[in-house]
Amino acid sequence: MTFWETVTGSDLTREWKAFETRAAALPADHRAAWEQITFHTSPYGDFTGRNLMPILDGALGLLEETAAEGQSAHEVLGDDIAGFCAALTGGEGARTHRDRWREQLNRNVAKKLVRLAGQGG
Repeated sequence: MTFWETVTGSDLTREWKAFETRAAALPADHRAAWEQITFHTSPYGDFTGRNLMPILDGALGLLEETAAEGQSAHEVLGDDIAGFCAALTGGEGARTHRDRWREQLNRNVAKKLVRLAGQGG
């Protein structure tokens, strides 16, 4: 990967297209599970989503292996795909980018309130 690919994200686009090609070859229930996995892991991604690529590659590999063995997606993942994704990305309660942004916003507001209280008194 070159610096330019990293900056533009073209490497991610290429990798994502490869994922989609692999997913298209899966049986219908595995494709549906893949769509749910991509949906439920997205909140755990960083700004670019680059940190999720190895996780998604592993999840897709799991779906490919189980499809080849004749197992259904439900047999492998169960009913709680959101919980499966939370476990993949760091466990239930793992901080998401929204949590980090919320904390940063709260810190900034608290600083402003302290400054305003110091000026008004």
